[in-house]
This record gives sequence, C-alpha cells and structure tokens, in this order.
Amino acid sequence: MTPSTRLDRDALNRILGEQLDLITRRQALSAGLTGHALNHRLRSGGPWRKLLPGVYLATTGTPTPLQQEMAALLYAGRGSMITGVAALRWHHIADTAPDLVDVLVPPTRQRHDAEFVRLHRTARMPERIWERGPIRYVPPARAVADASRGMTSLRDVRAVVADAVQWRACQVQDLAAELTAGPNTGSALFRAALADVAEGIRSVTEADLKDLLARARIPMPLFNPSLYDSSGTFIARPDAWWPELGIAVEIDSREWHISPEDHAHTLARGRRMGKYQIVVLRFTPNQIRSDPAGVIRDIREALAGARGRPPLALLTVPAEEVPGQEAAAVA
Repeated sequence: MTPSTRLDRDALNRILGEQLDLITRRQALSAGLTGHALNHRLRSGGPWRKLLPGVYLATTGTPTPLQQEMAALLYAGRGSMITGVAALRWHHIADTAPDLVDVLVPPTRQRHDAEFVRLHRTARMPERIWERGPIRYVPPARAVADASRGMTSLRDVRAVVADAVQWRACQVQDLAAELTAGPNTGSALFRAALADVAEGIRSVTEADLKDLLARARIPMPLFNPSLYDSSGTFIARPDAWWPELGIAVEIDSREWHISPEDHAHTLARGRRMGKYQIVVLRFTPNQIRSDPAGVIRDIREALAGARGRPPLALLTVPAEEVPGQEAAAVA
C-alpha cells in the first residue's frame, strides 16, 4: 500500500473519537485518506467495515445499538434526529432493541432507506433536541407518536402510551398536541390508546381490564383516581374505583414489587383502604388474561353485594384532574 502523506491522524482520531468509531467517506477523505487507502482499510478482513452507504465502522465486531444510531444519523445527514422505538428506549419508555432505526430528516433531503435505517421526511422537525453525546433524539412525546403510528397492535400502542405517562416521560397534553399536529394516516390506534390514558389507564393490563368490563357490560369504573378522606388526607390511588359503591380493584403485578420497600408500600396502601371500609378486589395480570370469566364473576358479585350500602365519605379526584406535581406525590 502506498501511504498517504497528507493523512492528518489527529483529525482522523478526533472524528472517530467523537462519533463512536464511525466516519463518513467525506470525512475520511477530508482527513487526508486517499481513496486507495480507504479501500485498503475496507478490504475483506480489514480493520474497517461498511455499515451504510458512505458510512464506515473503524472497529471489528458487531456494532452496538448506539453505533447503529450514530451511523444512521451520519447517513441521514445534517439536522437529522432519531425517533420511533430507538428514541423510546433512550427516553426509558421501552427497552426493546428495534430492528430498524427511524430517523427524521428535512423534507428536501434526497436520501432513501438503507439497511437498518428508515428515513421519515418531515417539515415538522422538533425544536427541542435530546442528546446523548453526538446522538440526537426527538422529545419523548414525538417519539411516542412516531412509534405508535408504525405499530399494528392496539395493545402495543397502549403499552407505549401508558408507560410514557406512567413514568412521567411526558404528559397527556403533550401527546394530545402531537396527535393533533401530526398526520392522520396511521393515527387510529394512537388516538384510541390516548383516549384510554386520558381516562386514567396507566398500564396495558388496566386497558385489558377495561376491555373485559366493556364486553361484560359492567358499569365502567374510574381508573387511577386519587382518594382522600373528609380532612383532605390522601388515602390511595386504586387501579379501578366505583365511588358510589366503595369498591376498588388492584392489579398486583410483580414488576411493581421488585423490592421489599415496594411490597411494604403496597401492603400499607391496602391497610389504609381497609381502614376506610373500601372493599378491595385483587387480581394478577395473568388472571385477567387467562380467567376473564372468574374475574368478571368476582366483580359482579362484589358490585351486587355493595348495592344499597351507604356511600363512603371520601373525595374522589379523577386521574386527569390531578395536577402533575400532586400526581407525582400520590403515585
């Protein structure tokens, strides 16, 4: 190989260091690599490999998800931003590694999808940017909206939308604004899931319960309301609540009991509700999925048994009416 006398190794190393060992063809040539030297590094068994058209990884082995995202932005060009499921993972809304990296690009950008990169031309580029080193992500609400429009299962969309609100990555009004501002195409499931969350649904299992109650034609409860006694003392926020009958449903999921402190918190909440004569029905997510008839039977019997019972002297605040800071305090 004929060495390149113009190679600026400091510049080359700086680019690779800033871009997670990734570099574009233009950057490599601007750092002094000749076409021949570049091809030599990209040879079979060489130290570099092509990830995308004009984008190279300067290490061997399988690229990490972050390196794939960096490569996607380098391929998409200036001003591009990661969205969709990849952005959801960065915002801690989902932890699934996507098969494709979705990238927003300006509407005039002349690029096509390639390998693991899916480009979305839009005139509505977000003004705010979330950054992880050199990687740029859309805001949480935009990530939820874009990911939801690409899904085909209402249950999957419910999980994403509910998790985003449950973990306070964004608020219902943020998602509603994205629904209004974005395209109508592909928004039906997003719209339905957002309606559920606006009514208080905060998990996909709670949405399963809502569907089950609707099919059984049982009066719909409030989901995740905040309950207070006559002095204004907070009692609990049950998953489902029939205020006129004083009956609550709690869905006991292992993911909420990952520590002794979480389990103790759940027990204390149960004792508080018992102190105020609240009837609590407890189900697991598996029971709701595998024994819907049994769940409906227990709920029907509890509701029937409570009819004629004097109403409890409690204040019920629906989930959508709880301010953000108060909601955080009573979760």
